Amino acid sequence: MEYNYPTLGWGELHGFAYRTDYDLKQHIEFSGADLYYREENGDKFIPHCIEPSFGLTRTLLAVLLEFYTEEEVKAAGGETETRVVMKFPKHLSPIKVAILPLSKKEDLMKVSQKIFADLRPHFMTEHHTSGSIGKRYRKQDEIGTPFCVTVDFESLEDKAVTVRDRDTMKQERVKIKDLADYLKNKFEE
Repeated sequence: MEYNYPTLGWGELHGFAYRTDYDLKQHIEFSGADLYYREENGDKFIPHCIEPSFGLTRTLLAVLLEFYTEEEVKAAGGETETRVVMKFPKHLSPIKVAILPLSKKEDLMKVSQKIFADLRPHFMTEHHTSGSIGKRYRKQDEIGTPFCVTVDFESLEDKAVTVRDRDTMKQERVKIKDLADYLKNKFEE
């Protein structure tokens, strides 16, 4: 079974070797073990074997290469920059949701940690506080996180957060009380 690796071309992904009865004959010869198959009528023979090779590393490489994406996007200053994104299907993404408080101020941290605790039973969730919000979005894009939830100072007043979609980069304001259901629906789309 072969895969067309991006930039590498066609290469083996999984192999299936038809070994005939060679391996068992060698075991019989050198170990003296009786490895014959006996039929009900008493006939005996050495079975033929198929040796499948299913390498995890090749499969993982294929998955990573398949979903690795570089996109040109407008940066904050208006110039263009390259955005690296792992566009895993949502169900394959290792981290499903990242909670990103806009600041480490106690008020925001309290709200973001509560959201984190509420979402963890439903999704593989990460709470990320270091760096600017733009850099945190980029880090989550690079690991393939489908949704980032930003807790900002407005969240303290309107009890809502901003949910950013990894693939479209569109942002939507969602009430905190509705967040789990909102995200569940997004993963079902």
